[in-house]
Amino acid sequence: MNFHLLEQYLDSLNEEYGIPALDVIVTKDHETVFRRMCGYADSEGTRPVSNRDFYLMYSCTKLITMTAMMQLIEAGKASLYDPVSRFLPEWEYMTVINADWKSKGDQFNPTLREPSHYAKNRVRIIDCMSMTAGLTYDMQSEAIRALLKDKPEATTREVVAAIAKMPLLFEPGTRYRYSLGHDVIAAVIEAISGERYSDYLNKHIFEPLGVTDLTCHMTEEQRARLSALYRYDPETKKMVFVGKDAPRFMISPNYESGGAALAGTAESYAAVVEALANGGVGRTGARILKEESVMRFTHSVLTGQALGDFRVGRFLEYSYGLGVRVNSSPGPRPGLQGPGAMKGFARRW
Repeated sequence: MNFHLLEQYLDSLNEEYGIPALDVIVTKDHETVFRRMCGYADSEGTRPVSNRDFYLMYSCTKLITMTAMMQLIEAGKASLYDPVSRFLPEWEYMTVINADWKSKGDQFNPTLREPSHYAKNRVRIIDCMSMTAGLTYDMQSEAIRALLKDKPEATTREVVAAIAKMPLLFEPGTRYRYSLGHDVIAAVIEAISGERYSDYLNKHIFEPLGVTDLTCHMTEEQRARLSALYRYDPETKKMVFVGKDAPRFMISPNYESGGAALAGTAESYAAVVEALANGGVGRTGARILKEESVMRFTHSVLTGQALGDFRVGRFLEYSYGLGVRVNSSPGPRPGLQGPGAMKGFARRW
């Protein structure tokens, strides 16, 4: 394989777009066939990018949370269609705002005083996975703030119980809104497994794959390896340095966000992705999911208005599935007939 053009493109990103650093890994059949590191891990330009650099994974955490949930579903301990209240009783009686949330703006977050009514539909696991539960991404809601006032070191389960007190934007399963649904799934994982979310990931995903540099709780040594963070400024059209260790969706010291908690190296994260792209089997030979379970990630969940919500202004050829974007354009879909199926999965994912 010739990666000359890819290499040229990657090398041009700093000059063309101001991207200060990158680490790109390409694997095939459990072999690393290409890797390119460019730029500097620090804002001063004194520390070249290396394979030891740590990155805040933010929403890349979501895929790993989905993998953990699919493991439990595969084991028969839960179903996609189970109500969340089967595992988290505080989710039994939910309310929905009376108003059309879209009329209040795409970024609207309800308060406890918002006129509402009891939900007709239960919030199901599939709704949280596919962002159709009616939740928001409000990490400063009244219920969360009230909890933290009394318990500054609240756990994942306690914060997720507080989230359940807030009214939903719409009937579960009917619309799409990017939200804290995957954080709720982290609490479900804890309830089913009896293990802390981070402990579950270590035992059932990271350790089998030989991953040591992917964590919800960085050591001081790992924190010292963090790469600098930047944001894109649309006014100046430049990348702006925002710090080395910006807030990481850490509501409390004991809260582990299923949507954003992880930090780690590119190599460690690639080990999980590689396992999924090879039918659930990692480079170590360990299986973290059956191929049938991995293939469930290739199917869309959204239809009707929910699909319209997702596609507003973007993603016209895509839908959303179990925590991942899915290519829904016409064409042959990957099947379960053999190794080629997973190659198709990797292309579409």
